Amino acid sequence: MTGVLASQQIAALYESGAITSDLPLVEGQIQPASLDLRLGHEAIRVRASFLAGAGRRLSDRIAEFEMHRVDLRQGAVLEKGCVYVVPLLERLDLPPGLTAVANAKSSTGRLDLLTRTITDGGTEFDRVAEGYRGPLYAEICPRSFSVLARTGMRLNQIRFRRGQSILTDAELSALHASETLVSGGPAVIGQGLGFSVDLHAQDGALVGWRAKPHTGVIDLDRLGRYDPAEFWDPLTAAQGQLILDPDAFYILVSREAVHIPPDYAAEMAPYLAMVGEFRVHYAGFFDPGFGHSAAGGTGSRGVLEVRCHEAPFVLEHGQIVGRLVYERMDERPAQIYGAGIASNYQGQGLKLSKHFRD
Repeated sequence: MTGVLASQQIAALYESGAITSDLPLVEGQIQPASLDLRLGHEAIRVRASFLAGAGRRLSDRIAEFEMHRVDLRQGAVLEKGCVYVVPLLERLDLPPGLTAVANAKSSTGRLDLLTRTITDGGTEFDRVAEGYRGPLYAEICPRSFSVLARTGMRLNQIRFRRGQSILTDAELSALHASETLVSGGPAVIGQGLGFSVDLHAQDGALVGWRAKPHTGVIDLDRLGRYDPAEFWDPLTAAQGQLILDPDAFYILVSREAVHIPPDYAAEMAPYLAMVGEFRVHYAGFFDPGFGHSAAGGTGSRGVLEVRCHEAPFVLEHGQIVGRLVYERMDERPAQIYGAGIASNYQGQGLKLSKHFRD
């Protein structure tokens, strides 16, 4: 078999010692197609983002860039605009034939909290080589808001793959014909399933949010507690257009409702750079069952975490801004997204992270 490993297979990796941790795994840490990674005991403030590099250990390189360390066991503020390296509680001893890819969790991305995974010997962020044996680290750079973080918090997640599992365009077209992968817009298929931005709000409704430049600290453990008005400016779009300001951060939503059948997973990939200098995702995993009717969804729209670069850029309603790359699961997960588990974004529309009141 080839494909993305399901929850029961991830549990088996933990039982076999391929995944180990300084503390036992907690309930909900294993997701339908991924494992949440937890922050360790300290955050190391560094001068700049960096990778370990081929043949080098990250711990040996930290001294080149280290500024100071903060203890996370009682909680500590990670300051906006600063870069931190945090050893994670989990480490890997991957068997042959297995690779892994990491990404920020949805709530992490919606806070503009840039979080990437680093390994010893790594030459890319968020990629774990076949047979990797060693520790895992998170690079964390709060971009819009300072945050209060603690040991054990789960800001990023990792997905395990066996072999090549990405669907070709022909396979994706056939799956859409049988399962209806998107509704609310045409299926634009080309190296994945294209999705567009929704800027056509009726009766003056919001089309998105823009992060305020000067705000208080967000405690990452406080869910549903913060008033959006203290951290975000609401956005409307006259004539279905929105001008993005350079280096501002936006929460927008896709026009299409997305469906991930239980035997598949998906990852959000950036659209071609030639359509505009902006980024539309920080958190990119879509679990099996996302938007699936049997799991309590009727299609769920994708939330877009948008940052514009270089020059102001005009987004228009229906403009293609990204694509979803679908992959086969190696096995169907024992429990899918939204079906009896704490799935915060099933059936979502335009939605801030779970830290904010509705």
